[in-house]
Amino acid sequence: MEENNDKAEIYSQRVRAGKRTYFFDVKSTRSNDYYLTITESKRKFKDDNYSYEKHKIFLYKEDFAKFMEALQDTVNHVKGELLSEEALAELDRLEHADTEAAVDEELKWE
Repeated sequence: MEENNDKAEIYSQRVRAGKRTYFFDVKSTRSNDYYLTITESKRKFKDDNYSYEKHKIFLYKEDFAKFMEALQDTVNHVKGELLSEEALAELDRLEHADTEAAVDEELKWE
């Protein structure tokens, strides 16, 4: 565990999504209080150089349950109320493909 000022990174997970990458990082303060940072990183091309635009959310442990409930309710609303049958089928296909790719990646490392 590497110290960085007053916080230590405990766990990290990366999700690649086209030009965007999402990072989910669990960190700890000196007093062993845990929090989550969610970072969206977008690659930008400007003047023959790449740069990254980042947006970060800090989520504290006392808010985890409320955040997860609101996120799940919102996803369910989009799936149940806003998407057409065709869009739902495509989403299901993409989720299934992502799951298979993740399993393939895990098996490659075993």
